[in-house]
Amino acid sequence: MTVTTVLYCGHCGREVADGSHDDCRQALTMEPPRYCERCRRRMVVQVHPMGWTARCSAHGEVSS
Repeated sequence: MTVTTVLYCGHCGREVADGSHDDCRQALTMEPPRYCERCRRRMVVQVHPMGWTARCSAHGEVSS
């Protein structure tokens, strides 16, 4: 089992430890992440009728 530590906010890209990300968490319920939570890279995001996919060049793909 692999444990992934979230270091960065998927919405704004800032460090998770830097203050409250309540607005970001709320936004992420309605839209895909824009930043990789592990390395802060911008992700390639594709939205389609049934959901979305977001791909980090270093860490792979996540989807809804």
